Parts: sequence; structure tokens; C-alpha cells
Amino acid sequence: MEPACSRFGPSAYRRFSSGGAYPSIPLSSPLPGVPKPVFASVDGQEKFETKVTTLDNGLHVASQNKFGQFCTVGILINSGSRYEAKYLSGIAHFLEKLAFSSTARFDSKDEILLTLEKHGGICDCQTSRDTTMYAVSADSKGLDTVVGLLADVVLQPRLTGVDPTRWRLRPSPPLGSLADEEVEMTRMAVQFELEDLNLRPDPEPLLTEMIHEAAYRENTVGLHRFCPTENIAKINREVLHSYLRNYYTPDRMVLAGVGVEHEHLVDCAQKYLLGVQPAWGSAEAVDVDRSVAQYTGGIAKLERDMSNVSLGPTPIPELTHIMVGLESCSFLEEDFIPFAVLNMMMGGGGSFSAGGPGKGMFSRLYLNVLNRHHWMYNATSYHHSYEDTGLLCIHASADPRQVREMVEIITKEFILMGGTVDTVELERAKTQLTSMLMMNLESRPVIFEDVGRQVLATRSRKLPHELCTLIREYCGGSNVKPEDVKRVASKMLRGKPAVAALGDLTDLPTYEHIQTALSSKDGRLPRTYRLFRADNVTTAPTQFALLQNSMCRSVESVLCLTRRKPASRCSAQRWSAACREEAGLTSDKQDKSSHTTGVRRGVELLKMPVKHSPAPTTEKPEDILETATN
Repeated sequence: MEPACSRFGPSAYRRFSSGGAYPSIPLSSPLPGVPKPVFASVDGQEKFETKVTTLDNGLHVASQNKFGQFCTVGILINSGSRYEAKYLSGIAHFLEKLAFSSTARFDSKDEILLTLEKHGGICDCQTSRDTTMYAVSADSKGLDTVVGLLADVVLQPRLTGVDPTRWRLRPSPPLGSLADEEVEMTRMAVQFELEDLNLRPDPEPLLTEMIHEAAYRENTVGLHRFCPTENIAKINREVLHSYLRNYYTPDRMVLAGVGVEHEHLVDCAQKYLLGVQPAWGSAEAVDVDRSVAQYTGGIAKLERDMSNVSLGPTPIPELTHIMVGLESCSFLEEDFIPFAVLNMMMGGGGSFSAGGPGKGMFSRLYLNVLNRHHWMYNATSYHHSYEDTGLLCIHASADPRQVREMVEIITKEFILMGGTVDTVELERAKTQLTSMLMMNLESRPVIFEDVGRQVLATRSRKLPHELCTLIREYCGGSNVKPEDVKRVASKMLRGKPAVAALGDLTDLPTYEHIQTALSSKDGRLPRTYRLFRADNVTTAPTQFALLQNSMCRSVESVLCLTRRKPASRCSAQRWSAACREEAGLTSDKQDKSSHTTGVRRGVELLKMPVKHSPAPTTEKPEDILETATN
């Protein structure tokens, strides 16, 4: 009897390996002769559905039950940097650092943390361009305490006066005020984060800030996500209270919970969030910015020297980072699904990043960019989507000497998005998108954020299996086809690009050239001809094109292109000889130093004004040179 190892072991199927003369078998196809595995039957649906209740004051309560004894509960608010058009930029950033400080019931942040520790809890606050989240993860038995604490933190801030020099408690200020000492400590925290942002080896947060600034010039999501340095000293209690009065209202809030009973969460919300008078005195918004995002396109550049930044004995390579983006669509539109598939199909990552199967090594940016251009350090696709707009962009980094070639590679990949889409790569992207979605939603904090954001935007939530169905059955029952991806990509390419550049930008192409490349058929940048690298040498564009091949041979050609040339062949020879003599060249076989001297003399002659006169026919070479040098 044949042993099992020979029938089912690796040696039995060595002929199916990718090496040698035998063809490889795709991972999507079963191996021949191997027993088909039997999987557990699942319906693909959530065991618990998402429940949503609206209170009398307009606050929405959403919950998703989940197996386990811990829960994640938080308040999501429809506020952020996009609503700061009428305020100083950076208020949302300030509020993030001020979160979970002293309140009407808690005298300090330490007291809040001690209260949470009794239930094994932790707290956090995060702000984005359109959402602010206050979240707590703790034991489900402490739900009442957690909701009461969240309500106090959001609606009743009362920061105690802590002397930052002596670190001792002083008498608390009146209820509803923000102590100057804690505001001053927040200023220092914001300043430190800005310094860390500029020195961080990973430039992705800074590039994301710049690409939004370029794409939505001075409006909505293009406003500063991080507080500008000049506004740190200007933001005070009065400014913060004015912002809170307009945007921290119940109708703009969602109390979301994961791992809790919905009825219990609603009871806690009615107890702590219904009929509560905020610390700023008004529960109704007075002046809310309802502006719609206006995509403008443009470029944002930041020259930065990273040669002095190091993580230790091994220096960080000095790179130039480029991010190019185009407007996509909002997450409320039907085309959001094809754009998500397109972003996954582009994929990408770092040349030296860790990972294994499922990383996306067969995505376009890995196959077409990182695998073919060894000097590229990174190429990654990102998709930012909001309720009224979206932005699909590619981030790439390389040595500063390769900037122009790197930008052309990016523009070519954008053009290829609107070309032929292979069925295999499309199915791979859809499978990977579904897999990533399901794996992320295994985490309780991710489920909390998904529930809160969806309810905040649409007052309902699509369950994971519904999203997977949308990926498979897009537009009324048909799959996301290659034609759908090509259609949305072609529509995107008709818009103006947004460009963010960081690092040594000496060889960065102009914005007009990048826009021209994205409007072409092949994505190539317009050809430019630079004869002189010195900044003080300027020549007309037509002269650049004519001189590029002539200057390297002799100064004679330079003089011929910018001065009057005799009509007859004999006169031309004498005129050429005179030019060489004037430039310091006595023969065609001059050494390198003489040739350099002649080139410098030619440059000086190019800078001189040209006197126009009728073409000579009998002038002597000496007269011609005298006319040229005057």
C-alpha cells in the first residue's frame, strides 16, 4: 500500500510548484487529487443587528451587541476642522488635547482615569476633518458609569486650575469655565505635536494634510487639520466656547456602543444626555457652517532638509515625497464601491515593508512600480471619502535625483486606470477588499467607529454582509465589472490634479506639466531642454531646443545661432574661424580646459544684446566679431 505521505505530501505535488518546467496552479483553484475540505456552514450575516433610537432632543443612540464582557462606548460629534471657516484653524485639534480633563463632577484628569480603572477602562479622543470621537472601553457592567462620564466630558467641561510649575491643586474656577492653566498646557502639547510631525520619518500625515490643502483650497476639508503655529497663542476659552456652542449640540451627536444591550444604553442616554444644560449655556446651534466641499486642485510644496534626521547609527535616506490626487466621489454615491475596488486594485506599499500572503503583492503599484524600479522606496494608493466629495491619490518617494522620473511613473499609472482592466486582477481586488473589510470588523473599537460614523452620516448602518453584497452585486444585481472601474477612472481623469511635494524639490516638474501629463494618452511629462544648470543663465525656449546638441561641440554653434551668419560658404568658414579665435579656440583639437573657457565666453556672448542689421555679404570676420561684441 502506498504511504499517505507520498500521496498527499509536498513531494507528491512538487511538479505543481512555480519553479521548473511545470506550470503553477493558481491559489483560487484546488490542487488535483487533494480531498475537498468541508467548511462549517454559515449564513454570512451578523448574529446581532444594529439598533438605532432617536431621543427627544435629537440625539441618536446606536448599539451593536457582541459576545464578550467588555464594551466600547463613545460619543461621535459632527464637528471637525472642515467647520472652522469662521473660526481660527486648529480649534478641533485643541479640543482633542483638552478631552477628558476636569469636568463638573471630576476635578482632574487623574480622577477620571482612576474612575475608569475600577472598571478596567481606558479612554481616548480623536478628531478628523468631519468627526470628533470620545470613546471609552471598559467592562460592560460599568456602562452606567461610562455613559455618565462621557456626558460630563462632552457637555460639562470644567478644567481645574493646575499650576504647571508647582503641580499642586488650586481652587477650582466657576462651573463651565476652562482654566487658563490647562489651556496653556494644551498649547504646549499642540506645539510638541507639530514639532514631532515635522521631524517624523513617516511623512504620510503631513502629506495628507498638504494634499487636502491643495485639492480644496481654503474651504471645508481643505482647512488645516492641525493647528497652525501662528494660531496656538490665539485660541482661548472664549473661542473654544463659541465653537462648542454651535457644534456640540444633541442633534449633531451619536451615542454608539458595541457589546452592550440596546435598552440599557438608551436608559443611560436618557439619564445623562437628555435635558442636560451644556456648560456654554445653550443647547441650540446659532451659526453652523453648512458649506459643500469645492474641489479646486492645485499644488502644495514644502522644501525640507531631512539629512540631519536619524533614528540611530543608520541614517535615514534623504527622500523626496510626492502625492498626486484626483477628485473621486463621496461615500453616499453609488460609484463609491467601484472607487474602493479601484483603490484596492492599485494597492502598493513600501519596498522594504513586512508582510505575507494577502499583503497585495499582485497589485498594480507593486507589479508595475516597485518591482520594476528599484530606486522607488514607496508607492501607495489612498482613498479619502467624505459626505460630499472624495480624493483618490498615490504617494511615492524616491531619491531627489529621480523626482521627475518618479512623477512620470505616477502619471502613467493614473492614465492606465482608465485603460483595460484585467478580469483576474479585478476579482483579486474585490476579494481582497472583502477580506480586509471583514478582518477589520473583528475588532470591537473598529465596529464602534463604523457604527457611529454610519449612523452619524446616514442615520442607519449597513451590516458587513450587506457591504460584501454591494461589492459583489453592484448596481442592481450585476458584479463590479471592468467597465465600471474604467468608467469611474475616466471620469476622474477629466478633473484637475492636486499635488503635494515634500523634501528636495529641485527637479520637481511644474504643476502645468503634471496636468498636461494626466491629460495625455500615455501619461508622459512634456519634454524640457535645459542647457545651463546655473540659475543666472536664461535663454529663450526656442534657443534651448536649438542649442541642446550644438553647445557640447563648440562655441561656434552657439555664436551661429544667436548672431548673423554670412550667406556664402567661404564667408561662413572665415566667420567660424574668427569665432573660434575670439572664444580662445585655435583648433578643433583643444583640450578640456580650453573648451571650457570657450564655453564660458559663448555664455557671455549670449547675454549680450543683439543688434539687428541687414545680412552682410562681404564683411570681414573682424568686423563681424566687433559687431557681435558691441
